[in-house]
Amino acid sequence: MASGDHTPSLFGDAFPAPEPRRGRTAADPAAPIAASGELVSLGARLPAGIHLGTSSWSFPGWRGLVYRDPCGETALARDGLSAYARHPLFRSVGVDKTYYRPASRDEFVRLAAQVPEGFRFLVKMWRSVVEPEPFGGGDATAFLEPSIALRECVLPAVEGLGAKCGPLLFQFPPMRFASARAARDFISRLRAMFAALPTGPLYAVEVRSEKLVGPELGEMLAEAGVVPCLTVHPTMPDVETQSRELALDPARPLVMRWMLRANHRYDEAKDLYAPFDRLVEPDDASRDGLARLARAASVAGLGAWIIVNNKAEGSSPLSVERLARAIVE
Repeated sequence: MASGDHTPSLFGDAFPAPEPRRGRTAADPAAPIAASGELVSLGARLPAGIHLGTSSWSFPGWRGLVYRDPCGETALARDGLSAYARHPLFRSVGVDKTYYRPASRDEFVRLAAQVPEGFRFLVKMWRSVVEPEPFGGGDATAFLEPSIALRECVLPAVEGLGAKCGPLLFQFPPMRFASARAARDFISRLRAMFAALPTGPLYAVEVRSEKLVGPELGEMLAEAGVVPCLTVHPTMPDVETQSRELALDPARPLVMRWMLRANHRYDEAKDLYAPFDRLVEPDDASRDGLARLARAASVAGLGAWIIVNNKAEGSSPLSVERLARAIVE
């Protein structure tokens, strides 16, 4: 990784936490809300194999939804995960910072120590491995390179998280292909990368190019033992269409992410929805599609992950609650 990278570490410790004011009790980022009996009951009714969670956890606006005390982003990034994991509906979380720079095995060990035994992480792979065009300070040789993916992404997560490691997500950006042959060449390179990676982890692939959504990609992933990550995103058809077009392997778990409404760009939604403490634009169609697929996976005895972003409806904890109700009711 380039020496000029100033991205904060996974736990935000590049920024010192402010000193508590004298005469006041310091806020505790590890203090969860006192969940209502209704929320606890909903969590108990959720099928055991359904892992709901959010994209990251360090949002000060979630006070009263996830966290008891008013805490800043840095404190929550470092110590808030234990409170997050005690929420009755949260059985997973997306580790997004690893997309911007790899995390060490020790960082993953620290994450795993903050959550209960049944909790499972979804970990995003480093952007250099999944972006065909190198970004500032990026590694131009890393794209789809299995040795780099293994060393920088897969082994630290698998060894550090142990049994708490869930899907390892290769999220590819929107890509334009000059021809059908170019798309096939990409799928062929993807096949070669997974053939060189060790079996065992649950690998998931998320594409944001509609041209790739079809049986050729689906069959290749099934042959490689990799699952597609179905995603709610403006560049993609709805998740149920994705599930049909990709011809999902009926013996493999489902991985899904509820990311962004079709009528907004990412930055636009971020500005509109912050501080992510309320539902701004409910998206019933996406919620219901995700819930139907999750119920089908549960009936088939398969696991399912659904990771929800604040930019889906305005507040991912509240979206998770709506989704949980749709699944069980």
